[in-house]
Amino acid sequence: MAVKIRMRRMGSKRKPFYRLVVADSRSPRDGRFIEEVGYYNPVSNPTQLKLEEDSILEWLQKGAQPSDTVRSLLSGAGIMTKLHESKYSK
Repeated sequence: MAVKIRMRRMGSKRKPFYRLVVADSRSPRDGRFIEEVGYYNPVSNPTQLKLEEDSILEWLQKGAQPSDTVRSLLSGAGIMTKLHESKYSK
């Protein structure tokens, strides 16, 4: 089972916001998911981003792959550097 961290679209037409979810890669975009780990609202000014760092790091260490957009959001929040440091600082 390939697990991905990706965005699930919510909101109304032309006013989207996204929930960051951990899901099986075979499930549809807005379909079944395992866990919700944050949200992202690009429409608000300034943009809102809330991440549950502990659970995201736990899933990444278990082998979950973030989508390209989620990877850039996590890099901006500094989570990818924390993951890299935890893997390679021994």
